[in-house]
Amino acid sequence: MARHGWAPGVRRWRLAALLGVPAAVVALLVTLAGTPSGGGANTEGTSPGGAGAHGTPVTPPQRLRPDVGWGFTHTQFSAGEGSPRAVARVENRLKGARLPQNQHIMGWGADNPEPVRGRYDFAALDRRVDFMRASGATPVITLCCAPDWMKGGEAGAGRTDWSQAALETAPEPEHYDDFAALAATVAKRYPDVRHFIVWNEFKGFWDDAGHRWDHEGYTRMYNRVYRALKEVDEDLMVGGPYLVMDSLDPRQEYASAAPKGPWGALDQRVLDAFAYWNRHKAGADFVVVDGSSYTRDDELLPDEFAATAKFTAVGEWVRRQTGGELPLWWAEYYVEPADGDDQRHGWSEARRTAVQAAGMIAMVEGGASSGFYWNPEAERGPECPGCLWTPTDTAAGGGKLPMYDLLSRFAAAFPPGTAYAAITADPEVRALATDRTVLVVNTRDRALSATVDGRTVDLQAYEVKWLTR
Repeated sequence: MARHGWAPGVRRWRLAALLGVPAAVVALLVTLAGTPSGGGANTEGTSPGGAGAHGTPVTPPQRLRPDVGWGFTHTQFSAGEGSPRAVARVENRLKGARLPQNQHIMGWGADNPEPVRGRYDFAALDRRVDFMRASGATPVITLCCAPDWMKGGEAGAGRTDWSQAALETAPEPEHYDDFAALAATVAKRYPDVRHFIVWNEFKGFWDDAGHRWDHEGYTRMYNRVYRALKEVDEDLMVGGPYLVMDSLDPRQEYASAAPKGPWGALDQRVLDAFAYWNRHKAGADFVVVDGSSYTRDDELLPDEFAATAKFTAVGEWVRRQTGGELPLWWAEYYVEPADGDDQRHGWSEARRTAVQAAGMIAMVEGGASSGFYWNPEAERGPECPGCLWTPTDTAAGGGKLPMYDLLSRFAAAFPPGTAYAAITADPEVRALATDRTVLVVNTRDRALSATVDGRTVDLQAYEVKWLTR
């Protein structure tokens, strides 16, 4: 996803990133979606039986944890579609890693789940859940976004407006109960999905007139969704608020007095929104945030590695607010600023992977136990900066990339409940350790020899190295 655009917390999304269809047919689909056949509601492909269990649910573990570990979020193009050989290649690799996987209910590869009130179209979401099941994932569903008729569209028309503005619109207050009912339907359809995130980045909850977040509105919606899910099964794990923890130059308006550091300061309006949700929530099994190491103006302060200290500061602040009682998830995290087209091509893959590793270390040091890498899989072609695997459009696709090696190894070495150990290291490197494993990251663009844990370690430029103790 891109970074922030016209208002705090609202991102410059490309339309293709939201849709469950290729960008080449966007204009045609928008037109067709607004033209139901026969002049009535367009119910083609829908069914009233959305709450029936889909497929063969996988039996979840008897002892569920509120944290799930380190995994990734599916975006528009993902490994569940493409050449069968390439899909199988990724699926088999994931079976061994068992990374948790997250999917939204509308957008990012999923169609409108309820285009007409009471009539459902879960075909695309079914395919994503099927892939998560087949690849051995702990599945997570993000309950965003909302059908048009819940946010001002014509009731019963069956239309879907896939424009950026429409996707960024929250349900109207009179439809909070309808969105909660949709969430309950999703939970019933996929009984093996036990973890749910409520909404995404406060989309549609920005108050233009007040220049602040409508945290009251989000919290009302969250509470209704939370209660609806708990009525389906009180053991379901539910969390929020999935706020973007924006940072600013400390001299800017709305910069917080604390947390603050060389990386900048947080936006006080975000902290106010979090505090309100935390005080007034009906309950939560985990807490979710999102953010980048760079500021809203795309500044890496004082540099790309030192800027990751923001993740630690945010985590420590959030944990203080919740009394340390709720596991901390990062739903998204970014360390490399994007250009105006939401592209990240400026860094080498070695540099990108090293800064990501430093960022993940910083999140752990802030108390996080779960996080989801926003996987930017390309539709086709050889170039895919930061992707976990090569595009699956051909039989040769689905090959693992450096970011996959980092993510899978990190998830295996540092699962929820890990007991971390103290470690000493030279200032040129970052390190994270247990009593058995050490992750070492060279923050320099040159080879060096560093003292880590009392021994000399030779590292290539931006090398990420794993050691045993």
